[in-house]
Amino acid sequence: MFQTEFEFTLPKGFLDTEGNLHRKGVMRLATAIDEISPLRDPRVKANPAYSTIIILSRVINCLGALSEVSPAIVENFFAEDLNYLQDFYRRINGLTTETATSDSPLEVSVPENSLNSAQTLVYS
Repeated sequence: MFQTEFEFTLPKGFLDTEGNLHRKGVMRLATAIDEISPLRDPRVKANPAYSTIIILSRVINCLGALSEVSPAIVENFFAEDLNYLQDFYRRINGLTTETATSDSPLEVSVPENSLNSAQTLVYS
């Protein structure tokens, strides 16, 4: 069967307002609308980098005890966790290349993890 959902564990975790730490989650494969829909959002028009926040909130099915992950939650992820999730998103969706260039701050070389080989993850 074709796998469409993937488990992950955040390096640091999300601390909710009650002090609960949420680290384990599930991300689904992205669809075309997941990538296109944020382009209509005024927050993305004002700041194109915000599309990352919206896309991740759409594809993360759950995080710890949270059954829904809103953009407001993603906004409060620690930088290390945000970077991890961007990399994870690129890997599971096959949005990778073999080599990174230092020109783009969002291109990251990721060592072998749960997938086959070291990969560069590019997000545009």
